[in-house]
Amino acid sequence: MEEIYAKFVSQKISKTRWRPVPPGSLQTTETFATGSWDNEENYISLWSIGDFGNLDSDGGFEGDHQLLCDIRHHGDVMDLQERIVAASSTGCVTVFLHHPNNQTLSASQQWTTAHYHMGPGSPSCSSAPCTGVVCSNPEIVTVGEDDNADSSTLHAVTFLRTPEILTVNSIGQLKIWDFRQQGNEPSQILSLTGDRVPLHCVDRHPNQQHVVATGGQDGMLSIWDVRQGTMPVSLLKAHEAEMWEVHFHPSNPDHLFTCSEDGSLWHWDASADVSEKSSLFHQ
Repeated sequence: MEEIYAKFVSQKISKTRWRPVPPGSLQTTETFATGSWDNEENYISLWSIGDFGNLDSDGGFEGDHQLLCDIRHHGDVMDLQERIVAASSTGCVTVFLHHPNNQTLSASQQWTTAHYHMGPGSPSCSSAPCTGVVCSNPEIVTVGEDDNADSSTLHAVTFLRTPEILTVNSIGQLKIWDFRQQGNEPSQILSLTGDRVPLHCVDRHPNQQHVVATGGQDGMLSIWDVRQGTMPVSLLKAHEAEMWEVHFHPSNPDHLFTCSEDGSLWHWDASADVSEKSSLFHQ
């Protein structure tokens, strides 16, 4: 079994994201960002692996995780993108900029009321948590607990193509939204028949834009082909509790990673030579 390196950081971490490397680079990423939640003061932090990514004689990283810099974040970090775009429980969305020369972070752009409640019974412009954010340079799309587009809470969002996004919500639906269409109605709705279990996370296959993976409150991992009807093409009981994250490997998408409230982190391999495969992915 591969070695696991752990570091106590004295705060609750809600999100962690590898920082991107330049397009075409053969190097592996050496830094990652984290966001915290439910602390007296929350932070966005930037870390380096080990001795700034140096390898030892066995090919492993030397040293310990190194904190490069951090910055206070108002509210819980609900979602975080690798280009350091953070979604807050206050409804705010912030783009942070890393300054490598002096190892600091600064807020380069901020939308303080990106999500808010309106209507009867709601104070004027009362904040609503921003639950998800996705970036496709230069566009940033966010979703939240306000009801501007969906009658239920939107939990996560991903791009399908440049003019299309896909969201998952608290009643188990996937909805495709086409920015080229007028109005506020989705162009397609997918869901398990008769099933209204909340979906918490979604990720799109990096090479096949019509394939997405979702995870829900019941710990199920579902693979969907949005071209083929409204039902998933694969359904797995992946975890014993809520699934909070699902991600395809960006350059080797036969590999998928999920993590859950039950404390488990699973690596799924669709390329494994398993006889009588009943699913696309296997642990």
